[in-house]
Amino acid sequence: MRPRTPLRRTTAHRRTSVLAGLTALALTLAGALTVAGTGSARGDVPTTPGWNLAWSDDFDGANGSLPSSANWQIDTGHGYPGGPGNWGTGEIQNYTASPDNISLDGNGNLRITPLRDGAGNWTSGRIETRRADFKAPAGGTLRIEGRVQMPNVTGNAALGYWPAFWALGSPYRGNYWNWPGIGEFDIMENVNGLNSVWGVLHCGVNPGGPCGETTGLANSRACPGASCQSAFHTYRFEWDRSVTPEALRWYVDGQLFHSVTKSQLGAATWADMTDHAGYFLLLNLAIGGAFPNALGGSTPTAETVPGRPMLVDYVGVWTRGGGGTTDPPTDPPSGSSTLTLRSGGGLGAAQSTASSVTLASAGGANHDGTPHNPQTFTATGITRAYDGGSTQFDVFADSGTTVANGQQIRVSYDRTGDGTWERTETYHYFATDPVPGYEHYTQTKGLKSSTGSHGALVNGTVRVEIWNAIGNGPGTVGVGNQSFVHIPYG
Repeated sequence: MRPRTPLRRTTAHRRTSVLAGLTALALTLAGALTVAGTGSARGDVPTTPGWNLAWSDDFDGANGSLPSSANWQIDTGHGYPGGPGNWGTGEIQNYTASPDNISLDGNGNLRITPLRDGAGNWTSGRIETRRADFKAPAGGTLRIEGRVQMPNVTGNAALGYWPAFWALGSPYRGNYWNWPGIGEFDIMENVNGLNSVWGVLHCGVNPGGPCGETTGLANSRACPGASCQSAFHTYRFEWDRSVTPEALRWYVDGQLFHSVTKSQLGAATWADMTDHAGYFLLLNLAIGGAFPNALGGSTPTAETVPGRPMLVDYVGVWTRGGGGTTDPPTDPPSGSSTLTLRSGGGLGAAQSTASSVTLASAGGANHDGTPHNPQTFTATGITRAYDGGSTQFDVFADSGTTVANGQQIRVSYDRTGDGTWERTETYHYFATDPVPGYEHYTQTKGLKSSTGSHGALVNGTVRVEIWNAIGNGPGTVGVGNQSFVHIPYG
């Protein structure tokens, strides 16, 4: 992801000088485990007295079905469009949306399975939550938890396996080059079938900085009782804003094994990591890359065995104290410049549920650059200074099976709310593919045209218009907690 460091991942799964003090311990555990475990689900998201459940997925559903499209988006390929190759970490697998790689198992679990074809090519699965607003309330605590069984494989057969449960700061979406400043919380990661869970924080600058990138601030320990590979364990992360200094904590089966406080990082680094809309969650199983190679040489090898899945019983997000868990107001929250496209035509903080709106067909005409029956989203009463940056967006666009549709976006700024648009930006349209499923339409398509200039907003208005510029069929755009625009105002 970083120009100076080609191998990393938008996540902690990436470090070539990995945790030197822990490496020796981890290597003594390699190959010492036996294959066991039944992979049974607990059956529900647990009740947590004193906490408010904000979001969860229990992965109930038929064997072979994909995870809920309302909750998750499936990442495919070898990197984000416009982002670093091999996800920035050197991992070699191709992520797919095939149920062979990612699906429910019919027993209450998500199953992510790495596979290798006859030519030696690996495929696997990676998903991320549509919501990107998971954040500790002011004066309260955020809790992210999952019950996971790591791939049940050890020794040489596990070389190159890299399962992970983690979170990335929301500004990463649509940018893909602002890591690690936006923050990354690695709640659980593991490599090469070792009986060890790593908890890692990535922050600041790369290389070096207060988090010692690309390694990050990390700790690890063996799983309590049964090995990480042979049984389910519960992995939890907490962001606590009720204490001074604020703190981050990592747990396995309720046992604290890692913590970082604000005082360790400094106010500026902490603010970059926390003063944005929040985080989105990810689950994936990579093969090869910087972290497995650091502990196991060049991985995978001829002895690496495909087909051993990571199983996830549930993922849940809770809050405690602070501002509660109700939907934020439509208008952008103070200090946040990331505005979500909300159901009902608003622009503001993300809503608790995902939904979609329909874009009218272009009817075979060419509306490139001119809004035609657009869906419009507006935020008013904004007073903020221009930060010198540029507009960014990530719109979830889909045209189903329609061929040759192109969706287009225009973002307009009325600095004083008087109905005069001092700055208007129209971006090149995005040609959606004829395969059902959302795609990412971002500012990387480039500006088609712009008028006016940016300046301070004083009781100003921001408007987003989206329409079908070409094509013969309707389209859809994800809203509620799925698509966002980041305005250059702080």
